[in-house]
Amino acid sequence: MYRDPVESLEPLHHRHAAIRTLRVGMIGIGTVGSGTFRVLARNRAEIAARAGRSIELVMVAARNLERAAGIVGDSVALTADAMQVATHPDVDVVVEVAGGTGPARDWVLAAIAHGKHVVTANKALLAVHGAEIFAAAREKGVIVAYEGAVAVSIPIIKALREGLAANRIEWVAGIINGTTNFILSKMRDEGLDFAAALAQAQALGYAEADPSFDIEGIDAAHKLTLLAANAFGMPLRFADAQVEGITALQGVDVACAEQLGYRIKLLGVARRQAAGVELRVQPVLVPATHLMAQVNGSMNAVMVKSDAAGLTMYYGAGAGSEQTASAVIADLVDVARLDGVHAAQHVPHLGVHAHATNALAVLPRAAVHTSHYLRVPVHAVNQIQAVAASLAEQKVPVRQVALAAERPGTGSQVLVLTGPVEQGTLDLAVHALQARAEVAGAVTTLRVESLEG
Repeated sequence: MYRDPVESLEPLHHRHAAIRTLRVGMIGIGTVGSGTFRVLARNRAEIAARAGRSIELVMVAARNLERAAGIVGDSVALTADAMQVATHPDVDVVVEVAGGTGPARDWVLAAIAHGKHVVTANKALLAVHGAEIFAAAREKGVIVAYEGAVAVSIPIIKALREGLAANRIEWVAGIINGTTNFILSKMRDEGLDFAAALAQAQALGYAEADPSFDIEGIDAAHKLTLLAANAFGMPLRFADAQVEGITALQGVDVACAEQLGYRIKLLGVARRQAAGVELRVQPVLVPATHLMAQVNGSMNAVMVKSDAAGLTMYYGAGAGSEQTASAVIADLVDVARLDGVHAAQHVPHLGVHAHATNALAVLPRAAVHTSHYLRVPVHAVNQIQAVAASLAEQKVPVRQVALAAERPGTGSQVLVLTGPVEQGTLDLAVHALQARAEVAGAVTTLRVESLEG
């Protein structure tokens, strides 16, 4: 049997005479919610010692109450009405782990309106509705915490806000989607094409039946939006991000990248420039000797370049029930420490500069300045110099030209690595190259990231 949430939750927890228990209401008891419950119960003493007081789950909203009761037992009040959790007077902080951007927005805003702190792992919610949510939180003086929404087990938000608080952040770059990193690892290690690698990821549970958010780069862009806002104090600009997934990536390019000494990764990049911020997600070539190139399978990694600390890198699991729960509970510990102190001492939420007239703009695609990889199909191997000459005529610096290793069914391929050049200039050069008689098919282009200081 489960307790009726309409009853007072007071008897459900022990209160210390001086510092009372932090009472948590949770919306959703799926993969992340159940992991959060397990870790809270298993590590109760350690968590209380670090938080300075007990943290207790007192109420859960779930679609399937019978299933939920099987997870949390009869000591936690259950309800099918998420709004009841968001507004209940005996709940101090609401943990939203149900997902989605519609009802979740309403629940979170209702919790804030009732003076409750919010912890969420919902990156889509914050990327789309973050400006509204954080403005409401500032108005009420409550915390909105979201470490689990970005890189799961990697405490990158805490690193940006606290560990690197003295620094001016120059750029942030990361492998922040485990599904696509798993697929790219399989394409490289086993020579699979994209469709076969995706099917394997789905069979092993790394990819959903509908993997669009992952493979189209949308999930990574949601996370990058949050990283950029924390790194640069800029508003949430998900709608302005340049997003390219891996669905069009061919196995031949994975192999050609290896031939040139690179590996292809789906990278989220937020880089401060004089005219604004690059905010982009796309498959890029990374030097095979770089630490980021060694991040394989479903693992995540984030690298930060700052003026005082220099280059720092953070590595950890990019998915998982208890891995995400670790981040959710870390946020709860922050709330437990900060609840009751002056609002100015709260962990700062996003959007504090959203009203500023000098808010950083997002650079358009044509203005992004990077090196590039080109794969150019040609009619004959002796036309390699014609390709290089065409690019030079269009003011594209050519750093390396090579013939691709022969592969069945691919014909002759010229591989080019350029020096840094604006995307707009490269686009014009590729258009001119495509029109030449020597070129036998579509030219493939990918950006190259050195990830150096």
